Amino acid sequence: MQTSRPFSRGPRMVSNQNKHRITIRCASSLPEHTNTPRSTVDRLGRLRTLMKKPEYNITAFVVPSEDAHQSEYVAECDDRRAYISGFTGSAGLAIVCSDNTAALFTDGRYFLQASQELDSNWTLMKSGMPDVPTWQEFLIRLPPGSRIGIDPLVFTATDARKLEQELSKVGSKLVPVPNLIDMIWQGRPSRPAKDLRLMSVNTTGKSHMDKIKALRANLEERGVTGCVVSGLDEVAWLFNMRGSDVHCNPVFFAYAVVTQDSVSLYLQDRAVSEAVRDHLGKDVEIKPYERLYDDLRDMSKRLKETNQKMLLGTSTNLALANALGKENVVEARSPVVDAKAIKNRTELEGIRNCHLRDAAAVIQYFAWLEDQLKKGVHLDEADGAERLAKFRAEQTGYVGPSFDTISSTGPNGAIIHYKPEKPAAAQIRRDAVYLCDSGGQYLDGTTDITRTLHFQQPTEHEKRCFTRVLQGHIAIDTAIFPRGTTGYVLDVLSRRALWSDGLDFRHGTGHGVGAFLNVHEGPHGCGSRPAYNEVALAPGMTLTNEPGYYEDGKFGIRIENVLLVQKKKTRHHFGGKDYLGFEHVTFVPIQTKMIERHLLTDAEVEWVNQYHRDCLEKVAPLLDKGSLARAWLVKETMPI
Repeated sequence: MQTSRPFSRGPRMVSNQNKHRITIRCASSLPEHTNTPRSTVDRLGRLRTLMKKPEYNITAFVVPSEDAHQSEYVAECDDRRAYISGFTGSAGLAIVCSDNTAALFTDGRYFLQASQELDSNWTLMKSGMPDVPTWQEFLIRLPPGSRIGIDPLVFTATDARKLEQELSKVGSKLVPVPNLIDMIWQGRPSRPAKDLRLMSVNTTGKSHMDKIKALRANLEERGVTGCVVSGLDEVAWLFNMRGSDVHCNPVFFAYAVVTQDSVSLYLQDRAVSEAVRDHLGKDVEIKPYERLYDDLRDMSKRLKETNQKMLLGTSTNLALANALGKENVVEARSPVVDAKAIKNRTELEGIRNCHLRDAAAVIQYFAWLEDQLKKGVHLDEADGAERLAKFRAEQTGYVGPSFDTISSTGPNGAIIHYKPEKPAAAQIRRDAVYLCDSGGQYLDGTTDITRTLHFQQPTEHEKRCFTRVLQGHIAIDTAIFPRGTTGYVLDVLSRRALWSDGLDFRHGTGHGVGAFLNVHEGPHGCGSRPAYNEVALAPGMTLTNEPGYYEDGKFGIRIENVLLVQKKKTRHHFGGKDYLGFEHVTFVPIQTKMIERHLLTDAEVEWVNQYHRDCLEKVAPLLDKGSLARAWLVKETMPI
């Protein structure tokens, strides 16, 4: 699945060289909408009426995608950007101005989807395209003296501080206000508080108190008295619990405060049971979820008196930072994020095992789909996604999908984060490229895989594009690099073959994957954004390998495996460094009929053949002898 978090709103600031009001326009023309957008006239009208009230009096209101925990994927009650704009992609930011202007900023993965979902009241701002401002530049270029409204609960302290500095240069002001979307949202869903799942050390490899002990040691080294853990996946990992409050993400609403003397876990009352209390033990105090900010304000006084500091992660919201007090805070990447990214031996074994079971399910699906289409059965994209879910549900330890399946035929494959829904889902065509990006949540790991297939004969152009994508995939898979290398450095490998034909793709090459946690996990990744150069790849990290190519209105191609970063044996150790590489744990055949063999080197041909030998060896035992799936696996792993 294409990484979203690294493409979400970032604190990139520029000097203000153009102080006149900006003229909003799309960066380039787009195809006509294939779906009828939902009208946002009434919602925008009610919001603007509220913005003009004397107690607010704001020029623009900023609506990010994230919730108070800075989650990439949010619960329905927090999906404010989708509510006001109609755009349902997982990454983007909306700005509503009081003068009837409204702009939606999103990245290249969502250009096509946004063009179809936004109505005429919105202008699509295609981030990264020439002459398109960042959302920060957009706000800075509003008339001097503008008042920019933000909700401090959903805005990071880092973003707010940098934006405030830039706005002050043009005489404009950042104004914290209550979330105005909530005030106009009729029938807003309530916040979920579902039952919690308690994880065994046999699965996690480490008890929650051992993790807390390691966290305390880290905090002591940094010279701080404690930290606030605000990321939902961070809390879930730290306390060895999982939930289902957010669609496809096994997390629950909570905060934690860890000091050298105490551990407080802030949970919704409805989620607390005796089993939860027993799991956490006497060393963890459970407190009401809503009480966090009051407790931090009380803590602020004590910190100031004792001259102590608390560590706050760089993605912590502004309200939380304000509650503690700026003078009492040290901002840095959360140490929980770093610890979670390095999987222990037990987690790695679980990841390997669940990917084999997942491969069996995906192979069953592709075999079934090909057979049904050959028989002339009419199936749409949503039918395909539903059937794949059934095959996964038969696997041991399956909990649910890790994201909504992208089952896309022909032109829909070019919508990078496409979600098929009846009745609009297209019929899967035998004569078109079919792209399927899907994943599962298992008790022992999280999977994410994309395959691109053709059920008849692909065109020469489709085969050439597919082969260039495959060459980029192989280049990442086989890379050997010194310790200290980042995914930013490696990204060019995934694009080199595409670039040789003047082709490219507008998304990152890879993202981390959780261990029965969020399918997108940082802090590392592989892509062309400078943020990917901040964290080096290290043994124990997971990383997807998913180059692609997309032609609007025609087809989409992506090949994705999950990789584990590990040490590699090399003949030399220049500079006294270890050298690293990857182990792929995804074992589903890559369709050879899509390959233009003459474009491959001998080494690339051998990689394909060896990969398919491994697929056959590892997954065939999980499929019934004589089954359609096993026959399909044998056929698809024939050497080229």
